[in-house]
Amino acid sequence: MNSATCRLLLLLQIAACCGGCSGGKTSQNASPDGSGEERYTIVTTTAMIADIAAEVAGDHADVVSLMGTGVDPHLYRPTTSDTTKLIGADVIFYTGLLLEGGMEEALERAGENGKPVYAVSDGIEETDLIVSEAFDGHPDPHVWGDVSLWSDCVEFIAEKLSEYDPAHAEEYRANAERYRGELAELDAYVREVIGGIPEQKRYLVTAHDAFSYFSRAYGIPVRSVLGITTESEAGVDDVNRLVDFLVENQVPAVFVESSVNKRNLEAVIAGAEDREWTVKRGGTLYSDAMGAPGTYEGTYIGMIDHNATMIARALGGDVPETGFRGKLRLASGKVE
Repeated sequence: MNSATCRLLLLLQIAACCGGCSGGKTSQNASPDGSGEERYTIVTTTAMIADIAAEVAGDHADVVSLMGTGVDPHLYRPTTSDTTKLIGADVIFYTGLLLEGGMEEALERAGENGKPVYAVSDGIEETDLIVSEAFDGHPDPHVWGDVSLWSDCVEFIAEKLSEYDPAHAEEYRANAERYRGELAELDAYVREVIGGIPEQKRYLVTAHDAFSYFSRAYGIPVRSVLGITTESEAGVDDVNRLVDFLVENQVPAVFVESSVNKRNLEAVIAGAEDREWTVKRGGTLYSDAMGAPGTYEGTYIGMIDHNATMIARALGGDVPETGFRGKLRLASGKVE
């Protein structure tokens, strides 16, 4: 355990001991509607979870995400500012499944000591998780790639907020039902556009293995330079194996990721060119982090819409130019 995690663990334990017996809401933030109702604070690790929490909690809570645009959760280490935010949180949500490896133990210990701390992946049936031999037989944590599985996390968050704030439980469940309806429509869109890619071109090649759930849900085989976690380094053999795959299957495009260094994928592209197969750069996907706050791609729906639309367009599918909701930005006829 590194020093930052040790410090976070100690401070969260102290905060839990001080506040764990009070019960109910503790924050004193004023409601924006002028009702005078107290608001509480939800802190999440990733922005994907924050997006769910904001949809479900509505005006009853302030939601803070620790990890912003382009942040790799596999390599993330908590800062002093994060510690302060976590100590001040009324409810904490994180992904689990070792995604937040640098701080997961501290979060679990804080939960054991009284602070409401939940791994949203606990809302997914264990049989629906993908177990990877490359990850020592541990479940793959990139569950948000399958929209239907991520929708189960929405229900989980609604139930936990209902337990914390029972006075608004009916509203939380109604918000979750509405949002899950939107996700069902998104899931159908992704299934349609990925299914429309010509089968011989339907291969998704990325920087690291963050799309296994996306692959299984939407029927597109995935290959990557790195494994599930970005903590490892790609070797020459990893690059050469992927080059062989591109050339043998005549894959037309590969995709970089917003939170992962693209140098390994650039080596793959160069290797394919040396073997007289030109591979285009299909664009940048959001894998472990969403787009910038305040943008459409900075929402979970926008993130998945962006990914699915870009993949389908680059691989020869017939998709709407502006995606699922007509909100994707275009540049020179391509989704960016």
